[in-house]
Amino acid sequence: MLEPENKQGIVYLIGAGPGDPGLLTLRGRELLAQADVVVYDRLVHPAVLDYARAEALRVFVGKASARHTLTQEEINALLIRHAQEGKRVARLKGGDPFVFGRGGEEAEACRTAGVPFVVVPGITSAIAAPAYAGIPVTHRDAASSFCVITGHEREDAKESGRRTAGQAEGRRDWARLARAADTLIFLMGVEALPEIVARLQEHGREPETPIALVQWGTWPQQRVVSGTLANIVDRVREADLRPPAVCVVGEVVRLRERLRWFDDPKRQPLFGKRIVVTRAREQASGLVDMLRARGAEVLEYPTIRIEKLEDMTKLDEALRSLARYAWMVITSVNTVPVIAERLEALELDARAFAMTKVAAIGPATASVLREKLGIRADFVPTEAVAEALVDQWPDMEMRGKRVFLPRAREAREVLPERLRAMGAMVDVIPVYETVAMEQPGTLLEDLMAGNIDAITFTASSTVKNLMQALAIGSAESKLGAYLKGVCLAVIGPVTGQTLKEYGFEPTIVAEEHTMAGLVKALESYFAKRG
Repeated sequence: MLEPENKQGIVYLIGAGPGDPGLLTLRGRELLAQADVVVYDRLVHPAVLDYARAEALRVFVGKASARHTLTQEEINALLIRHAQEGKRVARLKGGDPFVFGRGGEEAEACRTAGVPFVVVPGITSAIAAPAYAGIPVTHRDAASSFCVITGHEREDAKESGRRTAGQAEGRRDWARLARAADTLIFLMGVEALPEIVARLQEHGREPETPIALVQWGTWPQQRVVSGTLANIVDRVREADLRPPAVCVVGEVVRLRERLRWFDDPKRQPLFGKRIVVTRAREQASGLVDMLRARGAEVLEYPTIRIEKLEDMTKLDEALRSLARYAWMVITSVNTVPVIAERLEALELDARAFAMTKVAAIGPATASVLREKLGIRADFVPTEAVAEALVDQWPDMEMRGKRVFLPRAREAREVLPERLRAMGAMVDVIPVYETVAMEQPGTLLEDLMAGNIDAITFTASSTVKNLMQALAIGSAESKLGAYLKGVCLAVIGPVTGQTLKEYGFEPTIVAEEHTMAGLVKALESYFAKRG
């Protein structure tokens, strides 16, 4: 059915939160997934954009101090134009759109143009950044009130007779603000810090008043500099702390040492480490979530894409006649969704496996079997490699027995060859393939700048495709030199051997050949390095 040409557009003013993608609201995620156009700021985490539809137009309108991609008037016009074309426009704003986010101005522009809009509040950095630094903005023993203040005046202050941007005077009544609340929170106040500190002391705040600046609050690169009004300017200068940062003034700052949690290396063993995940995007979520839960900044550069093969004739034939197979062997989690889909199409279920035992190459694959097919694996080897699977094979008499092996098109021949050597008849049926993906240039740029701490490899194909994408022929090549200072973490010895073929010695080979084992190995490695 064709949509009417005169369908009405709408603008969703969505607060994306302070950075941590987990702080996006459910309502924000829901509307973002419906949008035709996504207009986003500099402080919106890239992972939040993943909730948008793949075909949605993405428009970056980020602003940094004195550097604007578009003026506010141009942003307003952009939102209105797309909405008047009948599109659903998601305007993603860092923090909350109505807390110094100029969301009110954008809403006014929409109203004036006759464009409908919806406001979705977000978690403001004024509260979230201090919370992630272990600083509650209120506490019964320290503060019963807080006040949120902009760190600089509006950009057209000079034209209107006020002071210029970055200066802390103007409309503000410092005599009132200095004592307005127990806790004072300044947003965008780094450049104006010397003046803010001076004004607060001038109007009654003691020089020994605690103060902290939280840079990139809730992000893996969060940094905190604490001090007093008397010394904070020097400390911030020494730390070379720059925007964006939230400034917190008051007795609650003293609680940080007791309540610190997010940037505590004892609780977040990978905090601040920049770790590349090369796993296919369809598979990566588990590894990405585990790394982020331990404080890492995850950079997703999927080197492969999983594609189901078009011809499922042989797989369907095997599933219809499962009773003739003594065993089915699953060597990858990628196989399970394909089998589940074909069982549904054939109107079959787990009962079809009544006469067939199932082996899974590792605990992760076994878990997916239970989840997707309702089947508990009869055999899982202690190591998630084909060699261990055969060496520990529980059925000593395989002569004349038939084995069903659905797998990737390009898998190794070790498993079928050794099963046949035991006397088994093995039906190898390819059901999916891994396709190399073209990589953006930013990974190479990050490597050349020394901004990568570790790269994870979960299969030989991820090694091969990353080397191909970066045009690295060997460790001795010019670009290969940039990998030598990076922790190269592989899930197991087979993947490690592929890395060695390019001249690189794996820094880490996970003892347990699973995602959890790989993360555990990374924790241990960085803990030893201090």
